Amino acid sequence: MVAARITVNGKETPISPAAPHTTVLDFLRERGLTGTKEGCAEGECGACSVLVARPGVKKPTDWVAVNACLVPVAALDGQEVVTSEGLATADASGAPAVLHPVQEEMAVRGGSQCGYCTPGFICSMASEYYRPDRCAHTDPADGTGPASGSEHGPNGFDLHALSGNLCRCTGYRPIRDAAFAVGMPAEDDPLARRREQSPPEPVATAYVRDDGAFLRPGTLADAVRLLRERPGATVVAGSTDWGVEVNIRSRRADCVIAVDRLPELRELHVGSDRIEIGAALTLTEIERRLDGEVPLLAELFPQFASRLIRNSATLGGNLGTGSPIGDSPPVLLALEASLVLTGADGEREVPLADYFTGYRQSVRRPGELIRAVRIPRPLSPVTAFHKIAKRRFDDISSVAVAFALDIEDGTVRTARIGLGGVAATPIRALATEAALEGGPWTAESVGAAARVLSAEGTPMDDHRASAGYRSAMLGQSLLKLYARTTEAVPS
Repeated sequence: MVAARITVNGKETPISPAAPHTTVLDFLRERGLTGTKEGCAEGECGACSVLVARPGVKKPTDWVAVNACLVPVAALDGQEVVTSEGLATADASGAPAVLHPVQEEMAVRGGSQCGYCTPGFICSMASEYYRPDRCAHTDPADGTGPASGSEHGPNGFDLHALSGNLCRCTGYRPIRDAAFAVGMPAEDDPLARRREQSPPEPVATAYVRDDGAFLRPGTLADAVRLLRERPGATVVAGSTDWGVEVNIRSRRADCVIAVDRLPELRELHVGSDRIEIGAALTLTEIERRLDGEVPLLAELFPQFASRLIRNSATLGGNLGTGSPIGDSPPVLLALEASLVLTGADGEREVPLADYFTGYRQSVRRPGELIRAVRIPRPLSPVTAFHKIAKRRFDDISSVAVAFALDIEDGTVRTARIGLGGVAATPIRALATEAALEGGPWTAESVGAAARVLSAEGTPMDDHRASAGYRSAMLGQSLLKLYARTTEAVPS
């Protein structure tokens, strides 16, 4: 087994002697790359953002921004990382480095005050700068450019790329100005040219120290074998959940097994009768590869945490934690999804509605992995995802409601409703579904069903919302859907 190594700003360096739980953030700072900062240590502020070369959707490689505070450095064995320091270019003469276009715009437009958050903004902005399908509008004044206050600039920049970055003193207007001012990468831009080549292939990793081990199996069969040999191992994909446990609660694992790069867990198939999504595909990869094929998922993704988190988080991880407030389970319940579980005894398919058995508990057996999520087709034509939270983006939901309805000639033929945050597990609103199906889609019938929906689950009082508020929001969500579907269409 080759010693674990990582390439940072073009220079290869060994990971040893870092402990297996060492984050990319700490690894970089210990080597003098202090532009990468720690703000929250749980993936909410973006001060630690760095770029990683990952398999692309439109080109062989995408430069993807991730939270360095959450990712174990061993997880990037064999991979390429670029920090804010690596974006500027310098020649052999020793002349001062030339600022990257993103850095230049942030400087001249006043996008930095104390500067603490700036390197993270720079890396997230650079990821969007290099997005292959970003297209500039030729004339913002001709109606093709963004409206005032738009989240998309005339240069095609999507401000959602910065949704995981927080600034406490500069203010977002100059940062927005910088984002909307950057042009397109020059032909001789080395990072732009790098996109034309494939990223490093995932390598099997066995990084073992006295205080633990980080293992990345090369195949699904190897992963199943490892889980059988080490039943107490912690399984990670994007580490967006486990990384918080390590940082905030000082959790340590004797053995961590990474499944995020297993080829068998990274496939996506769109068929006539179903869509199968690999459990280790990141949410960003799913979003861009499906490209709106599943409208309910397309509505979920912008509300799921931030772009930085979605660049690492996976459906397998979100479902594997068994959290009752995960954003994906309500949507997948409404879509009547099932999970493909694989282990030493073979493979089995379990309806998601039967998967959760209790708070953070499921039917998944020891040694089993979620290989894929299956969504049956055809899809219901009327769908919606309502997330009630204190912040518009990058927040935990107080209540999450997903709808998938088939309404024909004014009658509800089928209704599937998934709920999160109102019980010990994500649940289907079975009573409300029964109240709707076969009835007319009218204000009276929907109002009656909304009262049923308000009583679904067992909502509780906590710091995010009261039980009464949660119940009220359940009923209101159905009324909101009805209002949307019956709005008059302008002539």
